[in-house]
Parts: sequence; C-alpha cells; structure tokens
Amino acid sequence: MNTKLTLTIEKEVIKIAKEYSKERGQSLSELVENYFKLITNERRPIKPSELSPRVKRLRGIIKADKGLDYKQILTEERLKKYGK
Repeated sequence: MNTKLTLTIEKEVIKIAKEYSKERGQSLSELVENYFKLITNERRPIKPSELSPRVKRLRGIIKADKGLDYKQILTEERLKKYGK
C-alpha cells in the first residue's frame, strides 16, 4: 500500500534529483523509496516482489566464490584508481 509523504528539501537538490531520476527512467518517488529501502535493508529484508524490474533482471547474473571479500576488492580498486 502506498502512502503520501511530504518532504522539505532544498530547491536545488530537488532539481538535480529530478534530472537524475529522469535519466534513470524512474520517478522521484521511486528513487526516494529505493533509497529508503537501501538504508533500512538491515532492519527489514526486501522481498523479491519489491525489487525494481531492472534489479530483478540483474539479480543473480554474477556468480562469485563463497569466500569472496568484495569490500576488500573494492578498497583495492579505489586505491588503484584514486591512490587513496
């Protein structure tokens, strides 16, 4: 069930967010909802039926070893790219 939410956000942030959501083919509401789902993921697991069509298409296409530490790989790649 969808419920209306009123937010107070800086005008410039809204403008940029609308451009961003349009580039990605999402509504601003979808963008905000997906963000909230992302940051609250540890509190409430996302059901497969709640995933966006794009995420559903991508889900499970990458197979990785059980012991893969993606955070370590990400850190190493950032160090290579940015030297930080």
